Amino acid sequence: MSQMNRRRALQLLAALGTTGLAAGCGSDSENAGASSGKPIKIGLIVPGAGANKAIGDEISNGFQLFLSLNDQRLGGHPVTLVSAEEGENAKSGQAAVDRLLKEGALALTGVVSPEVILGIRDMVEQARVPLVCSNASPTSLQSVVYIWRTSYALEEPGRALGQYLNQTLLAGRRIAILAPNNRSSRDVIAGFRAGYEVNGRHIDDEPILTVDVPNPRKGTYTGAIRQALNPKKPADVIFCHYAGTAAVQFIKQLYDEGYRGPIYAPGFLTEGTVLDELESEIASIERSGLETALNYSADLNNTANRVFASAYRKTYRVSPTTYAMASYDAAQVLDKAIRLVGSDPTPQQLNLALGKIGQIDSPRGPWQFNQPRTPQQKWYLRRVQRDGQLLSNVVISELSTLG
Repeated sequence: MSQMNRRRALQLLAALGTTGLAAGCGSDSENAGASSGKPIKIGLIVPGAGANKAIGDEISNGFQLFLSLNDQRLGGHPVTLVSAEEGENAKSGQAAVDRLLKEGALALTGVVSPEVILGIRDMVEQARVPLVCSNASPTSLQSVVYIWRTSYALEEPGRALGQYLNQTLLAGRRIAILAPNNRSSRDVIAGFRAGYEVNGRHIDDEPILTVDVPNPRKGTYTGAIRQALNPKKPADVIFCHYAGTAAVQFIKQLYDEGYRGPIYAPGFLTEGTVLDELESEIASIERSGLETALNYSADLNNTANRVFASAYRKTYRVSPTTYAMASYDAAQVLDKAIRLVGSDPTPQQLNLALGKIGQIDSPRGPWQFNQPRTPQQKWYLRRVQRDGQLLSNVVISELSTLG
């Protein structure tokens, strides 16, 4: 089926509504016996303000959507979803965890910032309450017992693209790496180098690290871009790592400085509302090519995604992102684990059950937890192009399975 036909099919499903689709979402929560479960609380940690608010909103939407399709229950238990402000640092994240634990949360989910997840790690482990993270997290988050991820470790999209370019890019082509100076970028770049620098390949230039500001403006990245495009040694390929407003500004400034070569990046670069703000750059994008690696695209053609994407569009009037999908899967993971525990779950029992749930029938495609408690999953190469009237991330191939 063509990409355009898949998009049309999802639009038709959305127009028909989701009442008849809920049975296909892979949960057993609709069973008659579900009414016997006692009420439980799940704590949702997301930012309600600041640069990460948009991601927090999508994480909230994804989790709420699963609940709405499953009679507001997880594993047969009526659920109260209690939100707490994540903030932007370890202190604010710890305050959120403390509040939710005092309110009796059976499990926690959400968390956008890598700094926050590292800041609450020990607190969660000591409390022995499972946290199912639904955004990418630092590669250094290892040797944990009570922290699980339904997204991925930050090095993985870079690794997937590095492997791809190692196989497809002509030897001798210069790759310039540009990214904000922060922990996430260092993980992404390390993954990219690990994937690319095999079989004699090597990236000679050091990464160009730019200022890490929440609201960059015109000219913020001009100096770094000019360094990458130095006429004496110009870049043939750009690999970058930006998201949200920073992604929009970086791409616009890159084209303003005359770059017309291919751009590769983790999927953050074009997720959310970014593509809506790049309509004026469509000619440059189509001429040069902008491709990203991610574990999800809203146009994936599988039953779980047709249900999810259709219901998401109907409910929120936008296409789902990887953030919403991973949070939807966090709810699905908790649903399966709570059901395994039974009528009176404790956090410790639930944590043990999380290791026994097996394969998840996800909108991204089937996956399961690996030993480090992250998904073993497929990665996709997506190209920015028009799909009908919309500028979209269209899947053009599978890259690899990582995790």
